[in-house]
This record gives sequence, structure tokens and C-alpha cells, in this order.
Amino acid sequence: MTIGLTLRLACAWFAAAACLAQPAVALEPQKGEWGTIKRCEKSVCDIILKKEPKGGNPDCDIVKTWSKSAIKQGESKAVSWGFGDTRCKANLQVDRAQILAALTQPKYTLRVPTQTVKCVIEQDGELKPITAKAAPKLKFKDGKADKIWINLEKIEGPENVTGTISTIAAMEDKLGIFHGSLIKSVNKFIHKRCAQKYGPNAKVAEEYDDDGKPVKVKAPDASAAKAKPAREKPAAAPPETAKAKATP
Repeated sequence: MTIGLTLRLACAWFAAAACLAQPAVALEPQKGEWGTIKRCEKSVCDIILKKEPKGGNPDCDIVKTWSKSAIKQGESKAVSWGFGDTRCKANLQVDRAQILAALTQPKYTLRVPTQTVKCVIEQDGELKPITAKAAPKLKFKDGKADKIWINLEKIEGPENVTGTISTIAAMEDKLGIFHGSLIKSVNKFIHKRCAQKYGPNAKVAEEYDDDGKPVKVKAPDASAAKAKPAREKPAAAPPETAKAKATP
């Protein structure tokens, strides 16, 4: 449900696994990559915040590149990941009505239709293509995500890579090795991040450059707003006339 929640779920094994150094060409973020993520995030947040039944589904034809260092931040003792940078592409399909039902009904199971995620992963200096199909399932209670399953259905690519991914996905669904962080991420996005960035009380609207990358926005000068206008000096009294001075 988040800025590409389904992509996060389908690729959770990448973001949560350890990455060992390998000789490989670095994968740089593609031009316009941030723009695809922003459109997806905003379209999902609009549905979450406005809760309007009529309208289109989220616009989530997205691309995401993870550097080795970013993947390494998700290290876990339960799994290891001995590859390099990773880039995934997906056109995620989630129905508006399902999102609204998950947020408004006391209990709801959101069954995401099968999604196809295509990735390239660095291995021994080469880029290896991976194609995965997953149908995530999310159980909601009182508008909050309570349980999540990745439901990896099929994966194609080099055997050593697909074997690792399949094992990690199975461990997550059966043992929940990343379950807590996934639940926390989903609920934080729904109930905090959307309102902070796109709600009526958003403090500062985000700006993006031509490539869709976020840029710093200069906050209004608070001192100027608080500055009091200078007091005007009272007008000088008109000079007394000679007649007025002579009057006792």
C-alpha cells in the first residue's frame, strides 16, 4: 500500500538481506526514477487521505534502484545476500475499492492480484535478470495492517539467486523474519507519512527537480513574519501663531 508497497513486499528479500562486496559495475538510479516513485506515492496517498470512492486506481508504474550500501543496512542474522546493486521495475496494480475497504472496515483482507517484478542484480561483474511473480496478502484490523504475506508464486533467473530469494520469501511467510518491520512501514506510511507530505496541514510542500529528485525547499523567513512594523512618529504640532502666543 505504500509508495510502492507491493514492490516492497515483492522485493522485501532485497531490502532486508545482507550484501557482500563483489566486483561489479555500479547501478546508478535511472533518469526519472524518483518521478515514478513520487507519482505512485502521491496517488496512493490521495486515496488514503480523501477516501473518495470514485476515481482511478494508483499510478504505480515504477522503477527503484538499491545500492549495495542501502541493501546492507537491512542485514539480518537469519539471511545473507552475496550480490551487488539491484534495480527492479513493476507496474503495480491495486484497486481503489480494496484500499478504502482496508482502511474503513473493522476487518479486511486485501488480496493483491499477482504482480510481476522484473529486476537486474549484480553478480561477479555482470547484471543477472530476475523475474518474480507475487500476490501479497495483507490483513487489516481497524484500518491498520496486522499481518502480511509475500506469497511468492514464481521466480525465474540464475539458480543461485532465485534459490536464495525463494528461501528468504518462504522464511518470511512462515516465520515472519521481516514481518515486524514490514507492518511498521505500512502503518507509518498510511497513518503518518501521507498526512505529513500531502495532507491539508502539510508544513512544507516538497519540490522536485526535472529528474524527479527531491530538492530542499527554503522555509519562509520566520523573523520577517514576526517583525513588527516601525512605529510612525506623531505628526508635529502646527506652529503657534503670534495671536495665540499673546492670549493669556
